Amino acid sequence: MESVLASPADADIILKLYDLRREPLMREARAWLQGEFWPASVEEYLTVATNPSHPKNPFIRQVHTYWEMAAAFVLHGAVSVDLFCDCNAEGFFVLAKYAPFLDAMVQRNPQFLVKTRELIHRFPVAAAKYEGVLKSVENMRAARQARSDSPVQYAYPAKS
Repeated sequence: MESVLASPADADIILKLYDLRREPLMREARAWLQGEFWPASVEEYLTVATNPSHPKNPFIRQVHTYWEMAAAFVLHGAVSVDLFCDCNAEGFFVLAKYAPFLDAMVQRNPQFLVKTRELIHRFPVAAAKYEGVLKSVENMRAARQARSDSPVQYAYPAKS
């Protein structure tokens, strides 16, 4: 597939997407989803995602729908896929966090991050971006696991 130069309108959309990411509640939701929420199974994910009374449920919905909307812009030709992939990794990061149980999740909910998945399947540049992000996420997951398996190390010896 031949790359097409992005237009000024494409750039304007990318800048507007960036501005939306800077909204305080969106930043809080993104920080939580990126840094603290590391479910290991469909059940762990659904414990938060399907419970409207869970305090972090709105964060999942906000971040997922934001990145699904952004992916839809690309899929419908509103923004260049090349420019989008050059300027964004976070939507791919969100999907990559669920890689260990993605197939099981999609089996339960075929619409789960469907636009982001379609973006990856339709465009080689998006697939390449996802693969790079997926490797980073796997490394992060392994580091988190290693930290949780080792005892806490203190700078000073404990007092007896």
